[in-house]
Amino acid sequence: MTQRGRATRPTGRPRGAAGPRGGDLAARRDRLRAVIEPVVNDAGYDLEDLSVSRAGRRHVVRVMVDTDGGIDLDAVADVSRAVSAALDAAEETGGDIVAGEYQLEVSSPGVDRPLTLPRHWRRNVGRLVKVTARGAAALPGQRGEQPAGDRQLTGRVVAADDEGVHLETDDGRAAWAYAQLGPGRVQVEFTRLAELGEPDDEVDDADDSDEIDDSDDIDDEDDVEDEER
Repeated sequence: MTQRGRATRPTGRPRGAAGPRGGDLAARRDRLRAVIEPVVNDAGYDLEDLSVSRAGRRHVVRVMVDTDGGIDLDAVADVSRAVSAALDAAEETGGDIVAGEYQLEVSSPGVDRPLTLPRHWRRNVGRLVKVTARGAAALPGQRGEQPAGDRQLTGRVVAADDEGVHLETDDGRAAWAYAQLGPGRVQVEFTRLAELGEPDDEVDDADDSDEIDDSDDIDDEDDVEDEER
């Protein structure tokens, strides 16, 4: 299985005042998405998440990308360079995209990333997942009657397509439509990782995929504030 990775790249230039404290982060995120998403898609990846937050006197721009089969550290670094170049070009032609100094962080999803889209489930076939199933009729072919009300399921993803997912639970295999399921959460199986010979970095990524790089030039007097996702 492909090792997950992340890359942190300081970028942006001081351009005077960084704008009002706690400014419109949502608007900045929209401007960033308009520049970043085409670059990520052209590189053959999906933009899974984009956020911008304040850290002291600078902004931190976090970009999360993924693809079928996963993305390794070299690919993350390539995407980081391409996104950085696109942001620089956009600022040269259209003014400040972020407003002030910023730091770019590009990463791939860790195992703690919730499964909310069909492609997320497809990319986790073979993994053990915990999910809330809503009381609704199952897809054709599901065995047995499902009781009304929500309940927690833990099962292995055995198949997934655009319509739904097949889970293997203690009660057997069942098919569920995505509308019946809440966000799925991958369960880390340490014994299974050891059996498969997977690198430890895959597990570590669940802990550090969302960390902020504590660079010396981020002011200690201000904490990260008002992150908008």
